[in-house]
Amino acid sequence: MTAADAAGVYAYRCLPEVRRFQSFEPRSPADVEQFIAGTQSIEFGDPGPWCQLAIRLRGEGLLIGDLGVRVTEEDPRQVEIGFTLAPAHQGCGYATEAVSCLIGHLLGPLGKHRVFASADPRNARSLALLERVGMRREAHFRESLWFKGEWVDDVVYAILNSSPQE
Repeated sequence: MTAADAAGVYAYRCLPEVRRFQSFEPRSPADVEQFIAGTQSIEFGDPGPWCQLAIRLRGEGLLIGDLGVRVTEEDPRQVEIGFTLAPAHQGCGYATEAVSCLIGHLLGPLGKHRVFASADPRNARSLALLERVGMRREAHFRESLWFKGEWVDDVVYAILNSSPQE
């Protein structure tokens, strides 16, 4: 993702139906540009803060969403992922393809042991996507997060690398 993506990211991240389940709620394209600048020094696959990747339409290069990746500092063999897709491009299989490719890269060439995602159980489309890409529901924590002025549940999905890791 680059600074040139800021307006596009803002365009879908500011929509109420997208913001509902997102912790990052930009107030302006400048907020997004600052956020992107903060992720530019992060080396993909290394432990630390979130790294954002753009989801683009093949051939056109049109920005339609983003993927978040965070390799845990506690155990760099485990990776948390997240995804956001512009509503106009939902239901077309783009997020499924992007998340599947990301998981394949993390568990394959990068040799990570476990990829996990956390979601609000009211976000049925995200839960369905996580199941489509082969992730398994591991936990459902009741009212475990104070989020946007209310206690909300948190569901955790994960997938393990099928090859043994040391």
